[in-house]
Formats: sequence, structure tokens, C-alpha cells
Amino acid sequence: MTESEFESLAGAALAALESAFEASAPDVDVQSKGEGLIEIEFEDGSKMVINRHTAAREIWVAARLGGFHFRHDGTAWRDTRDGTELFAAVSLLASQQAGAPVVLGAR
Repeated sequence: MTESEFESLAGAALAALESAFEASAPDVDVQSKGEGLIEIEFEDGSKMVINRHTAAREIWVAARLGGFHFRHDGTAWRDTRDGTELFAAVSLLASQQAGAPVVLGAR
């Protein structure tokens, strides 16, 4: 994957995640922190940071449960450890941090 292809795919995924949080989780504060980084703050003050890492061609998620790396497999962004799809993984991580279900639909 070229850098241009990565930037396009990662940018679309981050924009979709930001929109999905705004639509599905009204009790969280979602902020774009520059190009390629979004920060989600939960009611308890904890944060989740999602950003693109161009050198590795990955999307990185930092959450209360740890750090996760997602690589595009030609169809979807998948966790490099267990293959979980990005939106499914972020939904689970956000639900854990929010203490309530957060379901983000893939776009």
C-alpha cells in the first residue's frame, strides 16, 4: 500500500469513527486533535486516543485496556494480534470505558 492509499483509507476510517461516536455515544466528548488524531473523553474523565501511524501503515488505538494496532487487509482494518475489525474492537473498548454499551457501525 502506498502512503497516499494509506492516508486516504486511514483518513476515511478516522472520519467514520468520529461520526459514529457522535451518532452513537452522546455522553462522550469527541475532538479532532489535528489531522489523523481523534480523542474521545468519557464521563469519568478517561480518554481513548485513535490515530494513524503512517510509518507503520496502521491505525493505533490507546484505551484503558491498552494499545492496539490495526492494519488494512484489503477489505477492512484488522487488529494485528487477533484480527478483530476496527469498529468492533473500538466498540468493545469504548463500552468498557463508558460502563455502558457503545455500538459503532462500520462505515
